[in-house]
Amino acid sequence: MTNYNPKPIHFSPFRGKKIAVNFDGGDITSDGGLLLLRETDKKLGLTKELSKILPDSRHQSYCDHSILEMLRQRIYGLALGYEDINDHDFLRKDIMLQTAVGYDKELASKSTLSRFENSINREVIVAMNKLLVEIFIASFSKPPKELILDFDATDDVIHGHQEFRHYHGYYREYCYLPLYVFCKEHLLASFLRPSNVDAATHAWAILALLVKRLRQEWPGVKIIFRADCGFCRYRIFNWCEKNNVNYIVGLPGNNKLQILAKDIKEQVINNYNEMGEKQRQFSEFHYAAGTWSKERRVIVKAEHTMLGENTRFIVTNLDGDTQKLYDKLYCARGNMENCIKQQLDLFSDRTSCHRWWANQFRLMLSGYAYVLFTAMKNLALKGTELAKAQCHTIRLKILKIGAVVIRNTRKVKLLLSSSYPYQDLFQQIANKLCPG
Repeated sequence: MTNYNPKPIHFSPFRGKKIAVNFDGGDITSDGGLLLLRETDKKLGLTKELSKILPDSRHQSYCDHSILEMLRQRIYGLALGYEDINDHDFLRKDIMLQTAVGYDKELASKSTLSRFENSINREVIVAMNKLLVEIFIASFSKPPKELILDFDATDDVIHGHQEFRHYHGYYREYCYLPLYVFCKEHLLASFLRPSNVDAATHAWAILALLVKRLRQEWPGVKIIFRADCGFCRYRIFNWCEKNNVNYIVGLPGNNKLQILAKDIKEQVINNYNEMGEKQRQFSEFHYAAGTWSKERRVIVKAEHTMLGENTRFIVTNLDGDTQKLYDKLYCARGNMENCIKQQLDLFSDRTSCHRWWANQFRLMLSGYAYVLFTAMKNLALKGTELAKAQCHTIRLKILKIGAVVIRNTRKVKLLLSSSYPYQDLFQQIANKLCPG
């Protein structure tokens, strides 16, 4: 690897010994665990399948790097914690990354990767989202009885003058407003949107496409649409009721709802004043907003603490106990927010390209890096201390390992750090991913 700074760096001495540092160590990597991610990718066939749907209009006689190699280079880089293509001007020389990608020379430069990202169009993004659903379907060995589809939006702050840049009044930032869909920890859709749209924009269309595909595969599966009050839209409710889809969605409070919940709110306040500790009760009633064609079941949670009252409403067409529906089903959507945070750990917010579809592609690349981590957890981390770990924890403990790399014409040998603290865990994971 080329020396970054040939001049030695001198630090304060240690017990009379001089400490000098330079970048002449040779072929040493900080990413010795990348081979585990490579084996996960091979078992899943993820990047191989993904490369088949990406266009390549280049004159092949002038190309050194295939679509598959560049795809792996970017996804593996994000998984390892390298957020931008600028990092690859040095990273491309890392023998460990070259080995994982499957190319034994310098990998693609930042200029080549930039052209790759900017070659993406709408049709490719649609195909990439469809592939996410097919991967999800293939993860089941037998038909599921129930699927809960979680929809949520988040802010993606931008700092340049990217296409479709708008100011968002709620977030008080120039940002994008990507829409995510998860089923438990599985990513089903990752869709970039400008921030000057309604939070529920495209949700209905995406829900319809997902339900259609999932019921093609599993006709009898029960599907539940779950979301916060940003997705409380009567057209979505009407569609769900016509297509045998259940829903449980947050309902924004208004004066009419507060009046309907008056009795239970007063009871909770009285109990709090009498007992001096947190009080919480549930009730329900039927309610129709002005745009609704009929009344629907509304569950109210009335709560009072030392901080004051905390009243929440949800609308649903599900049967069952009010408290169980709220606590066990609706509140469980909070796990989706952890999934979105993991997208950010994989730099889904690094949408710094000027072109819209290039930024959408970056969002998708982060999503596919997340799919690799999810697959690794399902294939190799069950029963270990990292069974429920998030991406950044897996990266820190399993992928970021110092190692000396020796490569010749016959083999690649990796000498991992002798002081690496998770050697037994690494061995367990490696045995599950490549038992031979």
